[in-house]
Amino acid sequence: MAPCPLSLRRAVPADEGFLLSLRQQTMTEHLKRAGEPTTQEAHRERMRHRFGDIRIVLLDGEAVGMVKAYRDSDAWILHQVQILPSRQGSGVGRWVVEGVIADATAAGLPVRLSVLDGNPARRLYERLGFRAVGRDGNETVFVLEPSGGGGSASRPALRGA
Repeated sequence: MAPCPLSLRRAVPADEGFLLSLRQQTMTEHLKRAGEPTTQEAHRERMRHRFGDIRIVLLDGEAVGMVKAYRDSDAWILHQVQILPSRQGSGVGRWVVEGVIADATAAGLPVRLSVLDGNPARRLYERLGFRAVGRDGNETVFVLEPSGGGGSASRPALRGA
């Protein structure tokens, strides 16, 4: 079996330019539609929030996205997933979300996330079994309860990446 070309590494301050550009490319349209701020400073502030929880998604060593997820007292929180538009639809996002699910399942915890209205990422979460449990402003809140299964051995756990 060939090794997985996807991997994760912790974000470092030198990644801020990539992360800001990625956020602008992937989120501006959705934020505008929701009436949320889209200034460079607003993007920068959101990008820097919980910076230590960011993992850069690498495809054959090239940065193609990010995931910001963390373990809370009673759940894993999937705070943000952003994949370069040129790599969307190729399975990278699914791989990332499945990694969070694997960590949560190993801990016996649910995964929680929220999605802005109109964001097509909602379809991925629904396909993976997340169910809508409520609303928070202009976002839908989703939960995936632990399945009791294990994660993929070829996927690095977020907690260790």
